[in-house]
Amino acid sequence: MKKAGKDKIGTYPEKLVTARNPKSAVAEAYRAIRTNIEFSLFDKEVKTILFTSATQGEGKSVVSANIAVTMALGGKKTLIIDADLRNPTQHKIFNIGNNLGLTNMLINENLHPDEVIIAASTDNLFILPSGPLPPNPAELLNSQKMRGFIASLTNYSDIILVDAPPINVVTDAAILASYLDGTVLIAASGQVVKEQAAAAREQLNKVKANILGVVLNKTPANGSYSYNYYYGGDNS
Repeated sequence: MKKAGKDKIGTYPEKLVTARNPKSAVAEAYRAIRTNIEFSLFDKEVKTILFTSATQGEGKSVVSANIAVTMALGGKKTLIIDADLRNPTQHKIFNIGNNLGLTNMLINENLHPDEVIIAASTDNLFILPSGPLPPNPAELLNSQKMRGFIASLTNYSDIILVDAPPINVVTDAAILASYLDGTVLIAASGQVVKEQAAAAREQLNKVKANILGVVLNKTPANGSYSYNYYYGGDNS
């Protein structure tokens, strides 16, 4: 398994504030979100969690990456998968390569997961980048091979976080939400409008997604950003 290094100045990539500056207020907010997610999983068999948003640019990839770090630091063997096969970002956030990844695993039966999954600098944290962009992302994500691959990875991880495209933009997130154990919706304060958020929730309800909650990010607080988590409840 390949090892991800730190960046050139010997620190963690800038957007991984939970690893770079774990004592900061933002890192503490992410730990609170992790705790809330864990409480929402109480007495439930949830090992795969989808992260999506209503629209582009709401911060779903950065949020999911930092939550992955906090879960790993909390002792869970955590795998984050970049399933945004249209605009992948996780390899940029973690400062790793993207020549091999999820798409390679789905089209090349001779590859072993250890050849594409990267061990992060943070203990217990592993990253599966998207790999080369395919011409048919929705078909790949809806394939039996993808479902089987995800199921096989649950034997080697305590928790799997899946970063997907915005649900109001393409069908990919709805496809994934239909068979992953839970979904967290990211909403950017001051950016997403009520109708967009409602449409995203409706799309998730249509595929009977298990909505664990909503993370409200980019909330101004004391000159910076804060993060809030709201339970999804009964999907009503």
